[in-house]
Amino acid sequence: MRILVTGGAGFLGSHLCERLLKEGHEVLCLDNFFTGRKKNIQDLMKHSGFELVRHDVVQPILLEVDKIYHLACPASPVHYQYNPVKTIKTNVIGTLHMLGLAKRVKARMLLASTSEVYGDPAEHPQKETYWGNVNPIGIRSCYDEGKRVAETFTMDYHRQNKVDVKIVRIFNTYGPRMLPDDGRVVSNFIVQALKGEDITVYGDGSQTRSFCYVDDLIDGMVRMMESENFIGPVNIGNPEEYTILDLARKIIAMTDSKSKIARKPLPSDDPTQRKPDITLAKQKLNWNPAVSVDEGLKKTIEYFKKELSA
Repeated sequence: MRILVTGGAGFLGSHLCERLLKEGHEVLCLDNFFTGRKKNIQDLMKHSGFELVRHDVVQPILLEVDKIYHLACPASPVHYQYNPVKTIKTNVIGTLHMLGLAKRVKARMLLASTSEVYGDPAEHPQKETYWGNVNPIGIRSCYDEGKRVAETFTMDYHRQNKVDVKIVRIFNTYGPRMLPDDGRVVSNFIVQALKGEDITVYGDGSQTRSFCYVDDLIDGMVRMMESENFIGPVNIGNPEEYTILDLARKIIAMTDSKSKIARKPLPSDDPTQRKPDITLAKQKLNWNPAVSVDEGLKKTIEYFKKELSA
């Protein structure tokens, strides 16, 4: 197959491109390098089946492909709040362009949506049937509402134009190739711990997150793309739930760091709980995360040690 991956030089995208090449596909990686890095795909450039196109999905593009993984969009608050107008344009106009392309060339398209569509959830754990609790005018809404509109477009293209679509809702994911400065909790804590700096915990640290290792997440996405008679949305995430304070302490212990915990006020609209109900992924995709949080953190700490020493 000839497969397009938008955001293919990013953290998740580069791991996906690698997996697809190993499976023998031709991969067309499209990225504007806002958060993607050439370093992430350097080794893939030598592969005869790999092609890189520097392009912003907000602009239309004409390509011939069999499948589209649409991942393009900054996914951490630091980056998506840097230019919120651009973020919502990427989510809305970018998704519109990819759906138009899928319709034209009769490709199957998988939308990488997010657990952020659930907002600060009033249901715990979150099932796919939950409609969410999102502030439509808050500082996170460029991303949260952007992804909700992207899901709407995806379903309407399917119903109206019979486009073959899939929707995955991605929960917190971590692993090698995360940006050291991306503001996500795992990368923040590991970098601070390795540098011996204070570890920044927002609020009282009792808010929870569930952390999925990148290889498990990519496996779930590929299984979803290959599945038949199932559109989703489907939650892909690890239901192992941690408080932010527990995660900070775990990372201090694993890095043997002298870091202390420093508290800061909780940012606006920050969700208090996040945990996926993955019953549907188990039933429909036979998917279950295989990498424990301890094992995944160990690999991620090793990656950041190399990054920081370089």
